[in-house]
Amino acid sequence: MRESWKPKPADRVIRHPREEDIRPIRLTVTTRKAPSKFTATPLLMVYIFLGLITIGTVLLLPPYTHHGAGFTPIMTAVFTSASAITVTGLVVEDTALYWTRIGQVIILGLIYIGGLGFMTIATFMMILIGQRVTLAQRLLVRESLMINQLGGMVRLTVGIVIVATLIQVVGFLVLFGRFYFLYPLPEAIWQAVFHAVSSFNGAGFVVLREADQLLAFRGDALVMGTMAALIFIGALSYLVIIDVVKLRKFSLFTLNTKLVLVMTLALSVISITGFLVTEYSNVETLGTLSVTDKLIASVFQGISLRSAGFTIADLSYANPHSNILTSALMLIGGASASVAGGLKVNTLAIILLSVVALIRGRNHATAFGRELPASLVQRALVVGAVSLAFMFLVVFLLTISEGKAQLDAILFEAASAFGTVGLSIGLTPDLSVVGEWVIITTMFVGKLGPLTVGLTMAQRAGRDLYRYPQERVTIG
Repeated sequence: MRESWKPKPADRVIRHPREEDIRPIRLTVTTRKAPSKFTATPLLMVYIFLGLITIGTVLLLPPYTHHGAGFTPIMTAVFTSASAITVTGLVVEDTALYWTRIGQVIILGLIYIGGLGFMTIATFMMILIGQRVTLAQRLLVRESLMINQLGGMVRLTVGIVIVATLIQVVGFLVLFGRFYFLYPLPEAIWQAVFHAVSSFNGAGFVVLREADQLLAFRGDALVMGTMAALIFIGALSYLVIIDVVKLRKFSLFTLNTKLVLVMTLALSVISITGFLVTEYSNVETLGTLSVTDKLIASVFQGISLRSAGFTIADLSYANPHSNILTSALMLIGGASASVAGGLKVNTLAIILLSVVALIRGRNHATAFGRELPASLVQRALVVGAVSLAFMFLVVFLLTISEGKAQLDAILFEAASAFGTVGLSIGLTPDLSVVGEWVIITTMFVGKLGPLTVGLTMAQRAGRDLYRYPQERVTIG
């Protein structure tokens, strides 16, 4: 039987591809572009607030915004715009007497935007007109509020705007019920709107027509109580307010809410008691008032001096030890992600808890059955150290630019600016141009500085690639 022929390997026909059949292979190499420092989230908030201050300055320059001829002096416009957008309240010109109604409306708008937060308002407006909120915008809102979650940001933003607006509307209605019997109807509406917004946002701006302005109401329990309640709530932060409204039980609150409430109440008791005790017999502040009026005035002043800057006494005549205590409380400020500036009560609480833990020989700081992460404690210590170093620099520069001013007055104004409080013992209106720029910078840093430092550290947090050998250093 004939064997079937099988080709040998050498006999196999090898077909080479034709030139037209060869298709070039395209290799696409993708490179990850490094994020721009200009658009990094913490810095972007700085740029936004600088832009808002610039816009406010331009709006306040025209002649129709103030009483008198000509354009508003540039430094007056810049200082007022920065003070309003950072919700501080320090002024170089009397708000009620210098600015027209148009100028006051512009200031009120800047206060509202600065207190609520530009990104929160921008996101809310985009939701209203049906625009899609991008991931970058969600991240910016998230980090401006200092929260960890990313989901539900749209609903949270809407909730913040609604809650903040409702609180201010309630404050307006209560104040209007009192001002209705004191002013004509249009003026009563305006006074109630302005002071409800200024109180809740901790701005400290006053447009009352009375010669002694707010001092005329220091015995009025309704006006003082309403404004004090708005100031107190505004300094808690929106997240704490929403947490309290939704859960309504202390044991269910987050650790952040518990720390803010406890620290805020403790500092409020210290400020109220301290002001009442130190100024009880001072005829220039509380000495001439009845016991009831002293209590009302002390409660209002004690709450206001921590974040708002309203005053029912001329603090330039207050006792030196009273102003030292006030300076320390202003430096602390309100809660993180609130309308207040300064070191923040959250940061102070973490620092105190870590100190207590070390004194008790424990390696970890705890509170309410929860352990604080070591990275969080480190960030709090850094923010505290940077804030104190910045305050020293501000006081040092002001002693140079305002050589004739007393050191306690310089310290008071610096703490007021850094805490975005707005109280003054008379130095701000007499500042030199250099001093005004120092205070403007201090207000800006007090509003965004601690937040920016904290966010920058959080972004860079990670595991060390290598570590050096340990060696002890003598301390104490």
